[in-house]
Amino acid sequence: MSHSRYLAVMRARIFTLLQYRAAAFAGLCTQIFWGLIRIIVFTAFFTQAGHLEPITLTQTICFIWIGQAFFQLIPYNIDKELEWQIKTGHVAYELIRPLDLYWHWFSRAFAMRLVPTLMRCLPLFILAWLFFNLPAPVSLSAGLAFSLSCLIATLLSASITTLLMISLFWTLSGEGILRLAPHFVMLLSGMFVPIPLFPEWMQPFLHLQPFRFLVDIPSRLYTGMIPVEDAFFYIACQMAWTCAFILTGKLLMRRATSNLVIQGG
Repeated sequence: MSHSRYLAVMRARIFTLLQYRAAAFAGLCTQIFWGLIRIIVFTAFFTQAGHLEPITLTQTICFIWIGQAFFQLIPYNIDKELEWQIKTGHVAYELIRPLDLYWHWFSRAFAMRLVPTLMRCLPLFILAWLFFNLPAPVSLSAGLAFSLSCLIATLLSASITTLLMISLFWTLSGEGILRLAPHFVMLLSGMFVPIPLFPEWMQPFLHLQPFRFLVDIPSRLYTGMIPVEDAFFYIACQMAWTCAFILTGKLLMRRATSNLVIQGG
C-alpha cells in the first residue's frame, strides 16, 4: 500500500534519531536547568503580584514543565539534510522517487519532532514529578485528553516544519524565515510565558492563532483549566489547524515543484 512507503521513511528516520542519546541527555539537563530558573522567576512574580492572577502558581509550574518537556516539539529548526538538498539542487533526485514529496518530507518531519521529544519529555516528567513539584493531571480523563492533544500537537508541529522547509524554494538562503519563525512560534505557543498571563487585550488574538495548540492547549487540559467535557472541541480545533497547514503545504509544494529550475539541467 502507498502509505507503507511513508511509514518506512518515518521508521528509518526514527531509528536514526534514536542514536542521539547523548544529545538527548544534554538537552534534558538543559531543559531542567531552564525550567528551574523560570520557576524561580515566576514564583517571585506571584509573590509580589498585587492582584489576583488568572492562573495559580501551581498551574504555572505545570505550564513551565510541560513547555520544557515539549521544547523539541516547537518547530524552531528544520531537517538539515533536506535544506542542503534544496540549496544544492539535489532535491531533483527526490522528485524522481515514486513518492509524494510532501508526504515524504512530512514523514521525516514527524519523526524529527517525535523522537527527540519522547527522549526528553518522559524522563523530565518523572524527575519533575518526583523532585520539582509537578502535580499529576487533575484526573485520568484529563490525562488521556492531554495525551491525545500531545499526539495531534506533534502532527501540527510536523506540518509547520514541513511548511518552513517548502518556503526555502522561494529564498536564496532561508536564513531570514528560519531565524524569525521560531521566536514567534515560541512566544505565541506559550513557551516563554503562559498565555493566560498575557495582557487581557491580547487574549482574543492569542485564542485564535494556531501556535497555542502546541503547548497552551495540552497544558490547559493537563491542569484542568479546560474541562474534560470541552476537550473534544479544542482537540477538533487542533486537528483543523493541522489539516489547514497540511493543505497549505501541499498546495505550495505543488506550485514549487511545477516551477522549479535546477541550474545545470
